[in-house]
Amino acid sequence: MTHEVPLPPRTGLPTSEERLRAVLLYAQSDAAAPPGALPGVDRCAMITGMAALALNCFSAAPSLLDLERIDVLVPDLGEPTGPGADAPLPAACAYTSAHLVRTRVLPEPEEITGLPVAPVPRALADAVAQLPDTEHVRRLLVEAVRGGHCEPQPVVRELTRARLLALPHVADAVESLLAEGRALTEGLLYEMVFGHGLPDPCWNVELRVPGGPHLGAVDAYWPDQAVAVEIDAGTPRTGAEAAWDAYTRKREALEQLGITVIHVTAEKLHESLAQQAAVVRTALMAACEMEPAEYVAVLPR
Repeated sequence: MTHEVPLPPRTGLPTSEERLRAVLLYAQSDAAAPPGALPGVDRCAMITGMAALALNCFSAAPSLLDLERIDVLVPDLGEPTGPGADAPLPAACAYTSAHLVRTRVLPEPEEITGLPVAPVPRALADAVAQLPDTEHVRRLLVEAVRGGHCEPQPVVRELTRARLLALPHVADAVESLLAEGRALTEGLLYEMVFGHGLPDPCWNVELRVPGGPHLGAVDAYWPDQAVAVEIDAGTPRTGAEAAWDAYTRKREALEQLGITVIHVTAEKLHESLAQQAAVVRTALMAACEMEPAEYVAVLPR
């Protein structure tokens, strides 16, 4: 739902801050509230979409001055039909275009330059919903991870919630997002091993029973101790339940052979490399007190 928002009278063009504050005031006004809304009901509004990405300094997002409209995330309390929603505005006023994005569950806003702004994963989903261009979507998603704004999984969750992964150009762009996230996570795994004095493992290998079936790929493997580390990167096209079932089957097959499997995520590595290194070190030390594992062939992935 898009409305033209009057700005305070002034000489010259409105600044970006004036435009943002104008649409927020409009979204929080009675004109944007549903009829019959009870006093005291939280009607928090926050900047989202491309404007939120611009505030987070995304190079792939237009500047605030170049945006033709500003998306504002508001509670979904019912369709606004009050007189203010469609009332004509004075032609002499300067306008900016406000697009109200309604949601039943508001995220916790972040504060940027004193303004409430939707978290990057939600802002990305609201921006992507308006983009038909695969390359533009890909640039935004990759920059979110490469620029350190967020992890891939929260973005995938928001895109899934918005039912955008059914769109081929979005699903294709998410593949690039996950590849970028995986590359950065692998870098953290290397940093964990070398920075915390762990023995050098075999990197990115396939495990196989000699003369038997493939057991699957792992990201790091210490053959002398039979300890494996696997990164959970997630996939956009596979349901979470199916992906977890496949991981569980592989883990059970490896553990039946006496191999210890440590499951790590990007979030765990970002939160504390030292803690994850301690988990691996403990597993390597404990291997000396366990029954020897079955021999498996280690092949390059």
